[in-house]
Amino acid sequence: MCPMCLAASGAYVASGVSAGAVTTFLAAKLLRKRAEPTDRPRPIEQEKTMPTPTIVSRDEWTAARRRLLAKEKEFNRQRDALSAERRRLPMVEIAKEYVFQAPEARRTLADLFEGRRQLLVYHFMFDPAWDEGCPSCSFVADNFAGALVHLAARDTAFAVVSRAPIAAIERFKKRMGWSFPWLSSFGSEFNHDFQVTLDENHAEYNYAPVSAQGAGYPREGEREGLSVFLRDGARLYHTYSTYQRGIDMLLNTYNLLDLTPLGRQEEDGIMRWVRHHDRYSEGASHGLAR
Repeated sequence: MCPMCLAASGAYVASGVSAGAVTTFLAAKLLRKRAEPTDRPRPIEQEKTMPTPTIVSRDEWTAARRRLLAKEKEFNRQRDALSAERRRLPMVEIAKEYVFQAPEARRTLADLFEGRRQLLVYHFMFDPAWDEGCPSCSFVADNFAGALVHLAARDTAFAVVSRAPIAAIERFKKRMGWSFPWLSSFGSEFNHDFQVTLDENHAEYNYAPVSAQGAGYPREGEREGLSVFLRDGARLYHTYSTYQRGIDMLLNTYNLLDLTPLGRQEEDGIMRWVRHHDRYSEGASHGLAR
């Protein structure tokens, strides 16, 4: 379920409705309603009351900036160390032969490497019953295009996988103007094995039972994630997967907003403002849409 659906789902779960029913109901309802300009623009008065930094002299600003720079450099060193530790994770050999549906033919996981040694797979939330993909995953996907040619230069392939039928994926992909490889895992165990489709027999997400997560989080249905694979000859290995906030590193929009004084402006909820990029003109004003 999209992060923007979680707040609404909490109310239904609290009232005794099953999580599976919540997922199915909200997915159908919210994705249908996404086409309607029901959201209202944030009032100009609210823009004026949002907190802004203190006004100081240039010398005071420079001193404060230098103090922050020291912390930024330390953060970068810690991030480099964490990335190195991530690369040292052990890996698991892939024993199954996963098969996906592409527009032209069926393709195996090995085919997705396209002869390269590494493969990144984004798990895009697109249930077989939905008419369009998750708005939040679409927000992530809008950041993919520019990276693909550079990933290829570093011996790394990239693909997106969803459970929706390939015909539905192709229609939505054309509408959004995307060109990255996007395949359907419908009918395979791929989504279940990598913990991005939840049901009563697959109830773990982000390395923990879904029952241990908050009441507002779904117990069934589609979830987001990213998985990394390595190829050694004909042998394939799973090296890494990340979920939830781990996806933040893919969001250049968030990275850019984090540099601004107003930040992400998500006081009313994570990603509640996000729309499919062809729908921001519906009810939006002054570049701010809720």
